[in-house]
Amino acid sequence: GAKKSSAKRAQRSTSNVFAMFEQNQINEFKEAFQLIDNNKDGIIDKEDLRMTFDALGRIINDEDLQSMMVEAPGPITFTMFLTIFGDRISGSDPEEVILNAFKTFDLNNTGKINEAHLKSSLSKWGEKFNKEELEDAFGEAPHDADGLLDYNAFTRLITRGKDDDAA
Repeated sequence: GAKKSSAKRAQRSTSNVFAMFEQNQINEFKEAFQLIDNNKDGIIDKEDLRMTFDALGRIINDEDLQSMMVEAPGPITFTMFLTIFGDRISGSDPEEVILNAFKTFDLNNTGKINEAHLKSSLSKWGEKFNKEELEDAFGEAPHDADGLLDYNAFTRLITRGKDDDAA
């Protein structure tokens, strides 16, 4: 389509969480919010969540409901609802998810993968990376003496940043 799948995500702005999403996404979140807000008071509370789970045929205990409620620093208005989702999607994937993705390329289970093969796959399948995106993504990737990508170290770099030297 005309819309690029690799469109840059809107910059995170705490002052305007609405800038993080496309208008159609906001509309979908609004629809979901209204479905969950059973008593239609503009705030999702514990009872709204309970009724939503009940409607889905899932019994949920008070402890689980409470742990969901404390994720929000205040009442769950629509803006707070968007902020919670924004925080979830703006972060990178958990370390385990990234490691598992790399492991699919590590057929011998060595902790190392052929970077050229990985780059080739990333440029041909799924949301295809272009040459510039591949260079950005792998610019600081750690390699061993044979030129293989050490994906455990690379995953730590991605998830924790450059300053974390912990093995």
